[in-house]
Formats: sequence, structure tokens, C-alpha cells
Amino acid sequence: MLRPLATLLAVVLLCSGCIEVAEPDTAVQAGYGADSGEEVSLPLTDAIAKLPVAKEVTSGYEREKFNHWVDADGDCQDARTEVLLEESKKKARGRCDVTRGEWLSTYDGVTVKRPGGLDIDHMIALKEGWESGADAWTDEQREAYANDLGDPRALIAVTAATNRSKGDQDPADWMPDAASYHCTYVADWVAMKIRWSLFVDRAEKAAIEDIAADCDNPEITVRLAGPAQGDPTPSDPATGDPEQSAAPAGGSGDDPRFDTCAKATAKGYGPYRKGRDAEYAWYRDGDKDGTVCDS
Repeated sequence: MLRPLATLLAVVLLCSGCIEVAEPDTAVQAGYGADSGEEVSLPLTDAIAKLPVAKEVTSGYEREKFNHWVDADGDCQDARTEVLLEESKKKARGRCDVTRGEWLSTYDGVTVKRPGGLDIDHMIALKEGWESGADAWTDEQREAYANDLGDPRALIAVTAATNRSKGDQDPADWMPDAASYHCTYVADWVAMKIRWSLFVDRAEKAAIEDIAADCDNPEITVRLAGPAQGDPTPSDPATGDPEQSAAPAGGSGDDPRFDTCAKATAKGYGPYRKGRDAEYAWYRDGDKDGTVCDS
């Protein structure tokens, strides 16, 4: 009995400073009392406290596993172009290819008038997403994540220099030069972690807690994405055919908050695209163009 006891004591002593790190939580949303497609609102500090902590996935990432800058609705505007058109402070020139506009890069406060000087940044970089849970997703889910136009915080136009300085780093290793933007940046970072059910590592969580302590604890509101983004359209058990929404065109069948597309877009939501956004299934696509809540 002495030898096993000695071994046990040695293990205890060696790990006296260890902290257990949870396995990746594949149901981050459960901690927020909501399911995919539903909206949650809570103060920033509460949102951070609920983020599960796990060790990062350190192998297997390839950028090609995230099919990005797709033209989901076939209108000749890929996700990058859509962001440029949406974020230009003045009416941008060009339709399929934007040639000129005016963009404020919030990371460094620089105004840019030609899109060649801009990158479209994934708030949570693709590699960071992979390391935080996206390694377990389907190809369709990763494509939806890489082209997420359903929340304006997911993709933002910033100067190429700041985007490349950021790389795939999280707030423990990189923050924007513009100190006045730090609270917004952390709030948006947390919102996207929640939206896509991504976990954080211990250093990352400590960093965002420290930054948030100097903020005014803003309310975060975010609609949860997650598995529904990559799931096939559910079928009618009686016929085997894809289910169709019984909602009137422009009206919501399942949206838990808004009665119509007009109300959703007035709050900054949409457009929702078939095959990319879970919210698409909540509305009837009256003109069959693959997009709802687009006006």
C-alpha cells in the first residue's frame, strides 16, 4: 500500500498548481438559455462569465476548410463586396466590383476611399474559430461562418495593415490601436463567440475580463447561429418533401422577436440567405431569389 500512496502524493504535489480545463463545450448556447436562431441579451460581464473555457485545438487548421467570399445569392456580389457596400459612409461606386467609397477603419481610426487599402476582417479569425470549436463543424457550417452577413459585427472593413497585424490573435495577444474602440471590440468579440458557440482559452478569458472591467458593462444582444447553419432543410414526415413556411411573404413564421421583415431590418437584421443563414427558414421567400428581409 505504501508505493501506490507515494505515487498518489507525488501526483498531487506535481499538480498542486494545476487548474482543470474543461473539454470544449459543443453546446455553448445552453449556457445562455437559448437555442440556435434565438436571440439573447445580457450585460457584457455576464456574457463573459458564461463563456466556457477549454484548451485550444492546435492542429488540423487549413484556411481552405473555410470557403470564404462566396456569392450566396448569385447577385455578383460576394461576401467581401457586400461588406464594402454596406459599410461605406458614402454611396459606393461599382456594383459587382466596388471601386470607390469611404470607409472608417475602426481599428486605427483611418478613413480609406479606395477598397484596395482594406481587408475584410473576421472578428473571430478563421484560425481562431477552428481552435475554438469550428474544427468539429461541417464544411457547410464553416462556409456559413466565413461569410456571415447575418450580424454586422462578424465581418468588418479595416485597413489591411491593422488586419494583418491582428492576424489570428485573440485579445490576450492583440488589441486595436484605437484605445477608444477597445470596449466595443471586446463586446463584439464576445458576441461572436456566443453567436457561433465558440469557447475561449484561459488567457483569452482573463484578457477580456480585464478590458471589460474598464467599460460601462454594455448590454450584448446577439442571435445564435450554430448547428442550424449547416443542417439540411427539414422535411415533412408525411411526404418527405422539404418543409415550406406557412408565413405570408415578408412575414415571420418562427422569428421569436419580429412579426415582419420590416421590423427585423429596422433593427439591423438581415438580409438572410438560403443555405447560409438559419433565419432564412423563418420567412417566406416570395420572389424565390434565395434572400429574405433584404429591403
